[in-house]
Amino acid sequence: MDLSLPFALVFALILPIIRAQVPHWGPCPEPAVQPAFNLKQFMGRWFEIAKLPAQFERGRCIETNFTLTTSNSIRVVSSEILKGELKKIEGIGVVEDIKNPAKLGISYSYVLPYSPYWILSTDYVNSALVYSCTDILRLFHVDFAWILGRTRTLPESTIEKAKESFANNNIDVSRMIPSSRTRSERYRAVFRTKIRKG
Repeated sequence: MDLSLPFALVFALILPIIRAQVPHWGPCPEPAVQPAFNLKQFMGRWFEIAKLPAQFERGRCIETNFTLTTSNSIRVVSSEILKGELKKIEGIGVVEDIKNPAKLGISYSYVLPYSPYWILSTDYVNSALVYSCTDILRLFHVDFAWILGRTRTLPESTIEKAKESFANNNIDVSRMIPSSRTRSERYRAVFRTKIRKG
C-alpha cells in the first residue's frame, strides 16, 4: 500500500494552517479549563482584546456574540471591520464533553469539523481566556489564544495577568498582540451597511 498519497493529501490540507500560524513541536498542551463552567452565564457579547495572530482574523473591532440555543449548543456570530466594511460570520458551538463543559467546539461551516474553543478562565462579567489548538500528526501543533472582555478595553494589569495564566499552562503567548480597535470606524461601517440595506 502506498502511504505517500494519503500523507501528501493531509499535508496539502494542513499547509494553509501552517503558513498562517507559527507551528510548535510536539502535541497540543493540555491546559486546565474553567472549573464548574456555566455556559449560560458566558453567553452575550465579548470583545477581542488581545490574540495570537490568526490568518482568518484580518480586520479590526472584532467581537463575538454567543446565544444559547439548547442546554448544550450555542449560536455564534462573529464580526469585524475589514477595509471599511462590516463583515459577519455565523457558526454553531457545542459542548463536546458534558463532564467538561468549558471545552467547546465551534464550526463556521457544515462541511468543517468543530474546532476546539476552550474557556481556560472567566469571571463571566469582565474577562475570559480562550484557547484553541490543533495537532498535526502529533508531530507539531498550531494554536490560537484570545483575551476577551465584556468592554472594549481591559486594564493593563488584567491583560498581563491573563498572559501569565497562558504561560503557566505551557502556552507560548510571546507573539500575542493587542487587537486593533477603533470605535468610530466600527460605527461608520455599521452606518454604511444600514444605508445600503435601506
